[in-house]
Amino acid sequence: MNVLIVGLGSIAEKHVNALRLIDPEVQLFALRFSSNSVQIPGINNIYNFSDLSNFEFDFAIVSNPTAAHYETIKALIPFRIPLFIEKPLFDTIKDEAILVEIEHNKIPTYMACNLRFLECLKFTKEFVKGKRINEVNSYCGSYLPDWRPNKDFRKIYSANKEMGGGVHIDLIHEIDYIYWFFGMPVKVQSVKTNTSSLNISAYDYANYLFEYTSFSASIILNYYRRDPKRSLEIVTDEGTIQVNLLKNEVSFNDAVVFASNKTTLDTYEDQLRFFINNVLKNNEQFNPISEAFQILKLCIEKD
Repeated sequence: MNVLIVGLGSIAEKHVNALRLIDPEVQLFALRFSSNSVQIPGINNIYNFSDLSNFEFDFAIVSNPTAAHYETIKALIPFRIPLFIEKPLFDTIKDEAILVEIEHNKIPTYMACNLRFLECLKFTKEFVKGKRINEVNSYCGSYLPDWRPNKDFRKIYSANKEMGGGVHIDLIHEIDYIYWFFGMPVKVQSVKTNTSSLNISAYDYANYLFEYTSFSASIILNYYRRDPKRSLEIVTDEGTIQVNLLKNEVSFNDAVVFASNKTTLDTYEDQLRFFINNVLKNNEQFNPISEAFQILKLCIEKD
């Protein structure tokens, strides 16, 4: 298996580790934009898009900064390489012609929202079926300076609006799984600010209200909570479902109904296995770029 990687950051490292577990013989290539780029053992460097025609790739992983996604995908289209795109899709709403171009070239795509493979969410998606929902509350709060302790948090893309950062798209997972569970809302309201003590240019707080025909879903995201919390609450006529994403655990009316020792890190391997076996081999449509574009609109269309 030959895999091209565009963007060798921390997320790409997780994908590389997962690929090597799936296929120890995988051949990895990285598209680099500087001859001074660090050579990483076991990864072959390529320096120009034009050189890609010299190789045959099973797929490409797009994991460079969000602000560069559009131009990267645009440049890859002529090579018709299947695309595994790290979330979020873009940093702003782009011309939808790129979606038409991808469809015209019949390029398989998948938007990498790995929390769709977290077991507690997979369980809850099935567990809630048939229940009358009255209210949904999704919350994700953590402390941005703790994300990469050895780096100045103000210099990473997450903190910088001009680099495509911001809690509203950086933590798009919550928007994504609410859409995955319940579909497109009939109305969306949102508030986004960057007035916390972090003093960054990107949004560090976002509050969404998704209105559905018979219930509303509240989604709160922030970068400044020192005690991390990631949770989902679904209030039904029969009782309340509480999902602790950090513990990979689900309770119903205070009784644990699901628990797993797996962590979010395990989802990277599960996700890539699904992509290879279902999207590439069986042409399954699962969070393709066209769907990811609609989810992106929910996040940022009113910015």
